[in-house]
Amino acid sequence: MSSGPPTDVSIWHTIRRQAVAVAKAEPILAAWLHEAVLNHINFEHSLSHLIAKATRGSRNDKALIRQTAQRIYCDDPSLIDTAIRDLNAPLQRDPACSGPLHVLLHFKGYIALEAYRISNHLWRERQYDLAKTLHHSISHALHVSIHPSAVIGDSLFIDHGTGVTVGRDVVIEQDVSMLQGVTLGSLLDGSVGAPRIGRGVLLSAGATVLGNVEIGDFAKIGAGSLVLTSIPSGCTAVGVPARLAGCTPDPQPALSMAQSLP
Repeated sequence: MSSGPPTDVSIWHTIRRQAVAVAKAEPILAAWLHEAVLNHINFEHSLSHLIAKATRGSRNDKALIRQTAQRIYCDDPSLIDTAIRDLNAPLQRDPACSGPLHVLLHFKGYIALEAYRISNHLWRERQYDLAKTLHHSISHALHVSIHPSAVIGDSLFIDHGTGVTVGRDVVIEQDVSMLQGVTLGSLLDGSVGAPRIGRGVLLSAGATVLGNVEIGDFAKIGAGSLVLTSIPSGCTAVGVPARLAGCTPDPQPALSMAQSLP
């Protein structure tokens, strides 16, 4: 599963080095690279800027988000370690990923995930209105909706991102991979409970998991599947409604995203 990610200092140096190289090769991008990366003193300041830049609102609104993110990173440095592990996930799992600068600037799923982590911190501080405001703004701008109350482990990889919805109280363990159009949420029939997604699970494009169900560790959910019952660890589920298509253990299903599922 997750190998030790680069340290904050080393990955920031790599990002800056790549930004300098791209600015030199493509001068038309130099101003943007300075704004996004090279004008910042460290990784968390750059990330705070990019989260704020992604939101909708006035210049003052964006400044508030940026300052809030910087404060939270200062108060809870573990969030920087988590952000680096999250950034490391697509480097391990996406063969099209050219480096950490590419993730930081071009993976909207990554920015949406780190914005969620800020909103989740606010939620746990009972700053519910600010948490919901950030959630709404990012959802509207990036088309990735992750409720601030969700509990998400590190090294989540959201590939493409468009149409991803993670509802209230959903739990996602570490090392999970999901593609576009995934929906995780509660049923609308009055029943209580939200999905719990185990470690190392692969959620393929358009998969939907609803209700008080558990997807076991290292399970795989096929594209377009609708899951309404729990899926055992190590099993593959496909179809509408989903049925088990086999339980051959795959030690790293989230790392084999290029492998097609029914």
